[in-house]
This record gives sequence, structure tokens and C-alpha cells, in this order.
Amino acid sequence: MRTLLATAAIVATAALAAPVYVLAQGAPQTVQLAKLDVVKVATGYRASKVIGATVVNEANDTVGKVDDVIIGKDGKSPFAVLSVGGFLGVGSKLVVLPYEQLTTTGSRIVLPGATKDALKALPEFKYTSS
Repeated sequence: MRTLLATAAIVATAALAAPVYVLAQGAPQTVQLAKLDVVKVATGYRASKVIGATVVNEANDTVGKVDDVIIGKDGKSPFAVLSVGGFLGVGSKLVVLPYEQLTTTGSRIVLPGATKDALKALPEFKYTSS
């Protein structure tokens, strides 16, 4: 049993360190897996916890709510979709901004320098059908 577990651990380690060859649509491809610090990643913010969160400015005035988080087509640039204005979701407008403009302080999500009026003045964001 110990030998089986040790062999499985060695195979798993080797699999993460070596490129994986994938056959997709008949053409061989190389996929490089990356080792991550899982402890560091675990201290981040889950999208499911960010979505629905209230966004405030540095004066602690509520300026919107996170409606969604979208990953750009490049796979690297996340965007925050904010719901602004309205009351209880009625009459609100969706706007989008780079996620990096938001800061987090404990459980608070802050958009420095934001006002409700400034966010309402941004172009309206609409989801595509795909």
C-alpha cells in the first residue's frame, strides 16, 4: 500500500513538472502546467463572494454593487460589472471597469474617487447573448 501511494505521489509530481502533450483536433499541442502557492491563492477573493458585494468609495458611501466578474478574452484581465443607481435593482444600470481599479480592505470593496453620479455617467454595459 505504501509503495502504491509513493508511486502515485511521484507520478503526480512528475506530471505537474513536465509538459503535457494534448492531441486536439489532430494536432499535437504542448500545455505547460504551473506550480502555484496554494496557500497564497487561498487568501484571495472568490468570485462567488465578490458578486453581490456592495462597492463603496473611500468616504464609505455606497456607489454600486458587483453584478458580475468577467474574464477578458486574453484570460488575464478581469473586469467588474457594477450595478449603479436604482432602488432594489429597479432602474439600475450596469457599467464595467477593470477589476484592478477596485481595492479590498478586509471585507469591503472600495472604488477610490467614485461617486454614484460619475458611475451613472459611464456607458451602459450589456451582456452579449453568447
